[in-house]
Amino acid sequence: MTTHSAATEPSGSGTAQRTTRDLTRAAVSGWLGTALEFMDFQLYSLAAAIVFNKLFFPGASPALGLLAAMATYGVGYVARLVGAVYFGRMGDRMGRKKVLVITILMMGASTTLIGVLPTYAQIGMLAPTLLVALRLVQGFGAGAEIAGATVMLAEYAPVRRRGLVASLASLGTNSGTLAASGLWALLLGVLSEDQLLSWGWRLPFLLSFLPLLFAIWLRRSLKESPVFEERPDVVDGVALSGDELRAAANGQPVAARSDAGQQPGGGERPGDDGRPGSAEKPAATLEAGLRQRKGRAFFLTLGLRFGQAGNSGLVQTFLVGYVAGTLAIERSVPTDAILYGSLVGFATVPLVGMAGDRWGRRPVYLVLTSLMIVLAFPLMLMIAHGSTLALTLGMILALNIGVLGLFSLESVTMAELFGSRTRFTQLAVAKEIGGVLATAIGPVLAAGLTAATGSWWPVAAMLVVYSLITLISALLAPETRGRDLVRLEDAV
Repeated sequence: MTTHSAATEPSGSGTAQRTTRDLTRAAVSGWLGTALEFMDFQLYSLAAAIVFNKLFFPGASPALGLLAAMATYGVGYVARLVGAVYFGRMGDRMGRKKVLVITILMMGASTTLIGVLPTYAQIGMLAPTLLVALRLVQGFGAGAEIAGATVMLAEYAPVRRRGLVASLASLGTNSGTLAASGLWALLLGVLSEDQLLSWGWRLPFLLSFLPLLFAIWLRRSLKESPVFEERPDVVDGVALSGDELRAAANGQPVAARSDAGQQPGGGERPGDDGRPGSAEKPAATLEAGLRQRKGRAFFLTLGLRFGQAGNSGLVQTFLVGYVAGTLAIERSVPTDAILYGSLVGFATVPLVGMAGDRWGRRPVYLVLTSLMIVLAFPLMLMIAHGSTLALTLGMILALNIGVLGLFSLESVTMAELFGSRTRFTQLAVAKEIGGVLATAIGPVLAAGLTAATGSWWPVAAMLVVYSLITLISALLAPETRGRDLVRLEDAV
């Protein structure tokens, strides 16, 4: 029988181990899932900025058409929040793996179906209605995708390499953005306007079906998170309810599960290897999950999320349409800039992850957010009034400092701030509330402000505000590097 050496330095403090092969499979699964999520969303956001205003909202002025397209882009974030609550609770209660299989299936199927939608010219108002409906389904599944992948990677990772391993979720977002931007850049470069509007825009959505099939196969064969198995409140593969946890903390026995012996998604239940059941854990350990101070870690996480999410909506979504529409610059220029920025991100993301492992999460947060605050107005000046080279360089720097760099830190810091009992739910909800408040509303607000002022400065001001919120949150947050992820209580 073939054996594999166990991955060193387990993420938790218990005995559940995973082999190097298990860690590799989890890493590829997390990277691929987030790549698909962000490819799907970037495909949609670029289509919203470039063609959806003409295909689904014809007759409106360029500014109003862009505003309507950005609004349909934003509604998906409402569904993401609902999905974060629903699937987050499922992930904390029944395990991470089951949720990750369901969410990627919902997300990928809805994206593929967008590619076969009839347009406004074919079926009238039913076309944008169907577009919004698929956007809602896509958002519902995606609401827990990035959170689940982030949690799984952080809980699999060796302690001293947790920032680097968890950054693969961010690298997945970069890969997805790159794939979507590359597809659109290719289409814009080789197709005429008529070809693009008649059939070319459908190709990226239809092609997303191929990596989806591989992602589903990979996740079905993935083992459950070792931290979930080590949790002292998990019995027979399902987390104890509040009443059951109180009973266990008081030394009372916990009734056997009806599905005893089976982990969600397959595998043996915790305890079959001889480890004690949850009812036998020290009362103090179990009580920690009930007595934790709730709320502070969540709001700190929300603040950390705000800068990255807000900057992402402005740089990767709004500026593409703004440069092509309002500034009347060739539409391939901003999409090429996002493409080049994503390529640079393959170095930025792991380097930031390693920097967080070496010097801690807070110092790196402070450096990146301070840089973004200082550079916001110069970068927007380069984008709005510079040459093509200056515009491209400005978007590359904004993307890597204010979006990808912060995302790399966010992936591990948020997981470390929360206790294992509610990590999936709190992380997912914080991400999606930040997405609704910043990424979804941001492009719509920016479109309104730039139309009202006739200038680019509101975008720079929004970049400063978003980054300042994250800077303050990083100053208030504790250093989480090396924290035991099996602990039930939050870090603050």
